[in-house]
Amino acid sequence: MKRIIAGLALTTAAALATAAPAQAAPADPVKALKKQFSAGHGVRVSETSRTSMKGESMATTKTSATLAFGAKGVVASDIRNHSSKKDSFASIFAPERMVTVGGFQYAKGGLFSEDLPEGKKWVRYPGGEPSGTYNQVLDIFRPKVLDALVTRAKTAKGGTYSGVISYKDIAKLYGQKPDKLLGKIEVKYALGVNAKGLVTRLTTDWALDFGVLGKVRSQTETRYTGWGSKVTVKAPPKSEWIDIAELGPDAEVPKEIPDNSINSLGTVK
Repeated sequence: MKRIIAGLALTTAAALATAAPAQAAPADPVKALKKQFSAGHGVRVSETSRTSMKGESMATTKTSATLAFGAKGVVASDIRNHSSKKDSFASIFAPERMVTVGGFQYAKGGLFSEDLPEGKKWVRYPGGEPSGTYNQVLDIFRPKVLDALVTRAKTAKGGTYSGVISYKDIAKLYGQKPDKLLGKIEVKYALGVNAKGLVTRLTTDWALDFGVLGKVRSQTETRYTGWGSKVTVKAPPKSEWIDIAELGPDAEVPKEIPDNSINSLGTVK
């Protein structure tokens, strides 16, 4: 009888081991990201950012972008912006389209297309590091940033990492030092990844209290699609752009392209 019971126990254990599928370890988002860094390939980004003050909507900005990768990250970008309100910061000071490639930034639309010589549609600015974000405060294409979001997450369920990170810590990841006002901001985030560990969605929510002026709140949702697709970002035709240095000091065109992320609200030293 003991042999029969022992035999049944072994048989049952073997059956359970066979029936239960092996649990694969979750893919590492940082490693998955770095594997995407290959010349000629990239990703598409779509984003909706909502800004409110004292609980009332100020503007909703929709952004779409094509990002091109190199061996170490984003090397070129083509970004388009559309704001729901013409008098908002995004529509007045931010270009409707911005191309960053080859060490230059090309801006078009709004103030950037006013007071230009006939036939010119773009203004070229020197420098400008291509970025994986515009309205989004967290740039997941920086491995250090992505790693921080994963490792600091308070919960990780269903492929979503959720947590809170201060802007002081975010600035450190970017190698910057914010002023005291910005450093106090707490950014709530939810980072979604697929089975391969690639980021598919990022939402952030933060607020800044300006005292008597009221509290400003920003909520941004960014989606990432087409990982690994073939991407080419080209500069506008030379006949259509003029260098900022060629425009006189009295030109109404902005002397630089403002940062529409959280940095625009304060001083980064």
